[in-house]
Amino acid sequence: GQGDARTPLLRLAWNKLDPFYLATVSMDSPRTMILDIRWPKQPLVADLRGHSACINAIAWAPHSPSHICTAGDDTQALIWHLSDMPRPIEDPILAYSADSHINNLQWS
Repeated sequence: GQGDARTPLLRLAWNKLDPFYLATVSMDSPRTMILDIRWPKQPLVADLRGHSACINAIAWAPHSPSHICTAGDDTQALIWHLSDMPRPIEDPILAYSADSHINNLQWS
């Protein structure tokens, strides 16, 4: 519609160890939103706001259903512990600073 301020979705990642959870990042956004697909009317269970510039990559940990890494133009990769959802998650548990923007990431 007219005046529709929808932002394109840039990244989407399913949690392979807990398939109820989905992480999303909108284009040019410093936020990662964690959704619970069991609650379609109000799916947002966590809003991760640790970045100061847009996020380029997200990845769930392959060994844990409650850890996710986000990385972006602020040269940071942040690891978040999400076991307290739906309570607010204020800070990441680990931060790595690179020399330049981070455009991709992968757990190993």
